Amino acid sequence: MELMLIRHGLPVRRELIEGIADPELSEAGHEQARHLTDYLAGEPIEAVYASPLRRAVQTAEPLAQSKGLPISIVDNVAEWDRNASEYIPIEELKAANDPRWQAMVRGEWNAHDETPEEFSARVIGALEVIIDTHQGQQVAVSCHGGVINAYLAHILGLPVGQGFFYPNYTSIHRIAASRGGHRSVVTVNETAHLRGTGLPMGLMQRS
Repeated sequence: MELMLIRHGLPVRRELIEGIADPELSEAGHEQARHLTDYLAGEPIEAVYASPLRRAVQTAEPLAQSKGLPISIVDNVAEWDRNASEYIPIEELKAANDPRWQAMVRGEWNAHDETPEEFSARVIGALEVIIDTHQGQQVAVSCHGGVINAYLAHILGLPVGQGFFYPNYTSIHRIAASRGGHRSVVTVNETAHLRGTGLPMGLMQRS
C-alpha cells in the first residue's frame, strides 16, 4: 500500500494568554489545500485521515470532498504541541531569529505533555494501524511536521529525536508499505502543486 503523509497548509498566527491555540488555516493555507486537491485528482485515494487539529482537518476537507470520502480523525497523529497556547509559523520564528527557532535547529524538545519517545511511539503506532487497515490501497493522512519527521526517522532507522528536516506546507511524503512489514520512503517534500502559484512553500523553497 501507499501511505501519503501530507503536512497541513499555512495556519494563522495565534497567541493566547490561556487555553489551546489550535489555529485554523490562513487564506493562503486554504489555497494550498485546493492546489493539493487538484494535484491529486487523478490518484486512486481510498481513504482520508486527519489529525484532530483544525489546520489538518481543513487541509483534508477539499481532498476528501473531491474523492467522495469521509475524513477519519486519528487523535494520535496530532502534533507534539497540540495543547500549546500559541502557534507561530516557523517562518516567522526564523525571520526573527527567535530562541524557539534556534532551539528547534539544535534539535531540542520543548513539548511539556510527552517525551520524544512517547510522541514517536504514538505516531508510529497510529500509522501502522492505518497501514494494516488498508493493505493494497492508497491512503492520505493530513498531519504535521513533527509527525512526518517521527515516522520517516523510524523508517530510516534514526535515533528518536535526532535530526530535523522541514516539511513544506501541503507537502506530500510517500511511503510504500508491504504486507511483510517492509517500509520504504518513496518521496519527500513533494510540492509540485505549489510551483508557480505564488503561495508560500516553506523555509527552503520559493514558490
